[in-house]
Amino acid sequence: MSMKKYYPTAFALYMTYFVLGVASSIMSHYKQELAALWGSAMLADGTYDVSGVLAVIAALGLGRLITYPFAGPISDRYGRRVPALIGCACYLVFFGAVCFTRSYVLAYILGIVAGAANGFLDVSITPSCMEIFREKGTIANIFTKLSISIAQFLLPFAIGYVAAANLPFSTIFIVCAVLIAVVGAAIVFLPFPPYERAAKAAGGKKKERMKFTPSAVILIVLGFTTSTTFMIWLNCYQELAISYGIADPSRVQSLYSIGIVLALFVNAALLARGLKPSKILIIYPAVSVVTLVAVLLVQQPWICYPAGFLMGFFAAGGVLQLVTSVAVEMFPKNRAVMTSIVMIASSIANYAVLSIAGLLTSIGGADGPRLIMLFNIAVTVIGVALAVVLNARFDKDFQRETVNN
Repeated sequence: MSMKKYYPTAFALYMTYFVLGVASSIMSHYKQELAALWGSAMLADGTYDVSGVLAVIAALGLGRLITYPFAGPISDRYGRRVPALIGCACYLVFFGAVCFTRSYVLAYILGIVAGAANGFLDVSITPSCMEIFREKGTIANIFTKLSISIAQFLLPFAIGYVAAANLPFSTIFIVCAVLIAVVGAAIVFLPFPPYERAAKAAGGKKKERMKFTPSAVILIVLGFTTSTTFMIWLNCYQELAISYGIADPSRVQSLYSIGIVLALFVNAALLARGLKPSKILIIYPAVSVVTLVAVLLVQQPWICYPAGFLMGFFAAGGVLQLVTSVAVEMFPKNRAVMTSIVMIASSIANYAVLSIAGLLTSIGGADGPRLIMLFNIAVTVIGVALAVVLNARFDKDFQRETVNN
């Protein structure tokens, strides 16, 4: 059966990830404006304390964490359209309200809503891509990151345009609200491919539980470590760059996004030629560790630009999507549920490590940005060690997992 009729659906779903890309990083660029809006204390140097903004950014991870346990089963039971529409609705609420509220509490709640949007979209888009593109499902899932990276590449230019035109910083938020509303309306009418529905147990029998080998558990933990590496960089490099003398750190993000885009095409080519994804899960995080160490040792403004590119390529260039795809392939009858489990680990990273980053910012003072990067290095090293173990036993565990599930 031709799947071409579902390509417009795939495009609409990729567009939701474009909006997700903006949502995941826009608050980090407007820390000072949002801190002032939400009543943060002013520091001795005339800037606002941004630890509260980091807490709201961390709330996105909490929203995802709350959502995944039931979003995955909803997707496997009722179809991919339902969670996609819920995700669009949540983003509409977030973008329409977060830059207008003057309440830190409400901002935190809206951060949770944005995280819920991310969670619902993940359990719709990942399974849908693998069902639409089938044999190329893993590559198609990696390219969800392309939508995110395009958004994050364009965002600094949009921020620059808004500033040059003397428009309010809320402009980008409003544009995204309109865009997600249009995409959501399209998803209502677009066709979705057939999927293997998770059936209820018949005759009162207990539903068979998913069985996990050590490799599956490692993949879940890698959902945490790989997310930590790029989330901390994306949301916390700005202060470190400023401390090194960079006036406009948003330019680093453009190089970061270029690195992501290039990595996606390189990864797709490598996978098409038969390279095992588990090998990438060692090499890429290892290079990320070297990059972070170089940033801490060199302490010059120029180092941030190549570091931004390298972190985009090796930390954010589809590594989490590779982890998810491999894990999902182990559980063909529970794709959305397995997506949820890996993304729960990613959400814990989002919430926990950014909360820790906020704490390190508060207690570390001028050394806060460096302490955050040291923390990032430690978590990423753990991920590299786990990936080495995964490679040692992957083939045996993958065969056993797919048979059992």
